[in-house]
Amino acid sequence: MKIVQINSVLGVGSTGRIVLDLYNFVISDKSQAVVAYGRNHGVTFDSSYEISSIWGNYTHGIKTRIFDRHGFGSKVSTKKFIQFLRNYNPDIVHLHNVHGYYLNIEMLFCYLKEMGIPVIWTLHDCWAFTGHCAYFEYIGCNKWKNTCNHCPQKHKYPKSWLMDSSEWNHQRKKHLFKSVDNLTIVTPSEWLGELVKSSCLKEYPIKVINNGIDLNSFSPVGSLQTKNTKQRLKIENKYTVLGVASVWDERKGLRYFHELSERLSNDYRIIVVGVSERQMKQLPNNIIGIKRTHSLKELAELYSIADVFLNPTLEDNFPTTNLEALACGTPVITFKTGGSPEAIDETCGIVVEKGSAEGLVKAIEHIRNSPFSSEACRKRAMIFDKNDKYAEYIKLYEEILAKKA
Repeated sequence: MKIVQINSVLGVGSTGRIVLDLYNFVISDKSQAVVAYGRNHGVTFDSSYEISSIWGNYTHGIKTRIFDRHGFGSKVSTKKFIQFLRNYNPDIVHLHNVHGYYLNIEMLFCYLKEMGIPVIWTLHDCWAFTGHCAYFEYIGCNKWKNTCNHCPQKHKYPKSWLMDSSEWNHQRKKHLFKSVDNLTIVTPSEWLGELVKSSCLKEYPIKVINNGIDLNSFSPVGSLQTKNTKQRLKIENKYTVLGVASVWDERKGLRYFHELSERLSNDYRIIVVGVSERQMKQLPNNIIGIKRTHSLKELAELYSIADVFLNPTLEDNFPTTNLEALACGTPVITFKTGGSPEAIDETCGIVVEKGSAEGLVKAIEHIRNSPFSSEACRKRAMIFDKNDKYAEYIKLYEEILAKKA
């Protein structure tokens, strides 16, 4: 079995780690695998293929900014990549994020149609079935169900400064993505699976495979280590509320931490991980800001010292930060939005009505007065053991190849 995975990044961020972990799981199953990725962040190996370059990402980005034709640049690099695919001759092509300024989707899908290769597409957001955006829940837009036009999020990722090509993009993407016969859609959450059923991709089989968690990397740290970390951050006697994101954009809900800093007493301390330099300067004194870290060890320490993990995301698929916190024994509070609530149950967290700062305060106080056990949180996380989830992918690969035979 020869598998090619395609994603915008490799080894970094939630999707990059998923792709790398799945690659390692596939080759441990004595199958062959290649990971093709868009941008190099330092993680490479013999069976990895860098599709684009810094210059290629830049020119694709400029095309997007001016013409709003994201996904329709990178022709030269995609042509070379397709030749690589022809030579490698994979049994299955497993797509992840095909957006990200590195790939020409028109050329790729024409190749997939021509060759009749079975395709699995794990959707990590909604970009595949919209004319522009990756998410639309925050603004309540439902144009994607019929025809996108006059995009209200033209200035959001993938940002366009000038033209609005959302209608053209939507129609072209429908045509391309529906041209492949042997396509299986995988979603990490039930929420996204239900959206796909109302989209242009509804004709294809849809399977839910949750994101997995590395239970070895994310586990409660020792008491001495916890004590040292709290001393370093000067929070020894504080009830700690933690937030973690790769990028704190508007939809991730950073403003709710600002609001909580005014509502919570001095007995509390808030830590926010992943803030930019600009955001760091804007944080109030009772919020500790930490820049983005790729260190799993550091993240596990921060999850472990927190009394509660707060994820006030306003739209999300199935955030792995919830799983990481649970695996470190920390209860989770999240808004009732997207697939975020699917990670928790009544034993390990609280779901709050979307946008309710008052609800967040009450949930934090409830957990402080009636704490969830670390063991219950860890037990819940074990449902999402990454090895079990990747085994589901191997089973799916085998089922698809058996049908082809």
